[in-house]
Formats: sequence, structure tokens, C-alpha cells
Amino acid sequence: MTSSSSTPAPHAASPALLLARGLFHLAAIVIVTVWGFLAWPLPFPGIFTGLGLFVLAVLLWALFLSPKPVLRVDRFAQALFELCLIAAAVAALLALGVFWVWPAAFGVAAAAVGFVVSSRRA
Repeated sequence: MTSSSSTPAPHAASPALLLARGLFHLAAIVIVTVWGFLAWPLPFPGIFTGLGLFVLAVLLWALFLSPKPVLRVDRFAQALFELCLIAAAVAALLALGVFWVWPAAFGVAAAAVGFVVSSRRA
């Protein structure tokens, strides 16, 4: 009798979790972009900063966090980039004057969903 100790295959992340993660990423990009437009006086510094932050956030997402990233990194580096994007959104919300509970709730929820999705992928 041979006993095979097979490890169970990790469960794939559910479509609802992937959708929630995508919506948190989209919200983070929009929040950082809006902060870029509103933090400086319009037209010139505000427009350049808003568009520059938008391009930077989308580039970060496309390179490391998208469903099919351009640059494949291990899950720890991917988590670091995701946390940087979430932290930027939380900081932008705080800088916009939003009451601290909402940015904290956004950050905790986004980090939790990102953790669950990434742990099910591995």
C-alpha cells in the first residue's frame, strides 16, 4: 500500500473577488487622479499633475497588477505594488479632507480583498 500525500490544489479566486479587487484598483486610480487635479491650481500645474498621476497609476497597474501583467513578479512584489497603490489612494483621500474613517475603511477593505485574491492564486 502506497500512501500519496498530495497537497490540495489551491482554489481559484472567485469571479466576485476578482471583480471586487478590480473595482478597488479602479477606485484607487480615480482617487489619485482626482487628487492630482484638485491639489494644485488649475489650469497648468493641476492638469499636468492630474494627467501625470493618472498615467503613472495606470502604468503601475498594467505592469504589475493587471490580470495578465507585462512584468511577472513574485506574489510578494505584487503585494508591495498593490499596497503602494492603495496607500496612495488613502493618502489622497486624507489630503482631500475626507473624514479619516472612510479612507481607513477603504484601505483595510482593499488590502483584505487583495490578500484573499493573491493567496488563492498561489
